[in-house]
Amino acid sequence: MNKNRIQEVKERLKGSIAPVVTPFNRAYEVDYAKITELINWQIESGSHAISVTGTSGEPSSLTLEERIKVMETAKKAVGGRVPFVPGTGSVNHQEALHLTKTAQELGADAALVIVPYYVRPNQKALYDHFKAIADAVDIPIIIYNIPGRTAVNMDVKTMARLKEDCPNIIGAKESNKDFEHVNRVLLHCGRDFLLFSGIELLCYPMLAIGGAGSISATANVEPKKVAEMHDAWFAGDVKRAMDLHFELMPLNDVLFEDTNPGPVKYALGLMGKIEPVLRLPMGLPNETVQNNVKKVLQQFGKI
Repeated sequence: MNKNRIQEVKERLKGSIAPVVTPFNRAYEVDYAKITELINWQIESGSHAISVTGTSGEPSSLTLEERIKVMETAKKAVGGRVPFVPGTGSVNHQEALHLTKTAQELGADAALVIVPYYVRPNQKALYDHFKAIADAVDIPIIIYNIPGRTAVNMDVKTMARLKEDCPNIIGAKESNKDFEHVNRVLLHCGRDFLLFSGIELLCYPMLAIGGAGSISATANVEPKKVAEMHDAWFAGDVKRAMDLHFELMPLNDVLFEDTNPGPVKYALGLMGKIEPVLRLPMGLPNETVQNNVKKVLQQFGKI
């Protein structure tokens, strides 16, 4: 395992990692050309890294072949301008292994691997699952802990053991509203462990305890200000970072009035970035939420 390569990735991987949606056309086909357009817009807007096929990318609505093609398309679009961190996790262990190996073959900088959902594995099974994936590749791994979606929370001690036993497990995306848990991740995994917020209202607070950045769905809609918040923090401009945190709150709130990425895709549709299409069983938000999204987008000057 190339320790120098892992350290290089750790030094580069910070700030706003934009979790780009998977656009579909009206025939419910993946619009690969739009993926390239979205990624170019993200990078031009200041996003510090790009992710695809995470929660915002509707991976459970994609076939395995589509997930791989989305990763291939995104890697080509990024073109080395910023780090590329695709989501490669799955409830199926062999599928997660295959996707993570594919990410490595494509030259991704790291892979975002979600805690398996629905099956509710115990802590030993979680350890075994992630260790097997980490051992099978040289690519850096970021654990994606999102108990609200997976119905299981990776214990801090399990995460710390994985970090100790697997040199390429370099961090975690914590979509965890338990901020005490998040603090203990850095206490037990070490301050060099890359901690990314997946909870929008905790993106700024997580920076304050030593977090590396965020992987926030809001970056799909307002990439510039999300990136600027991180830039301000890392430049030592605490007031500017805090001001942007509060400025973004109405957008953060409205984009989660329904299940992500429904409101996000509806917003991007209003902005003319994509067709507002999701594949069943996902769907667009109801009329009330749609109206709320429109109002906030107007306040932000997006439409």
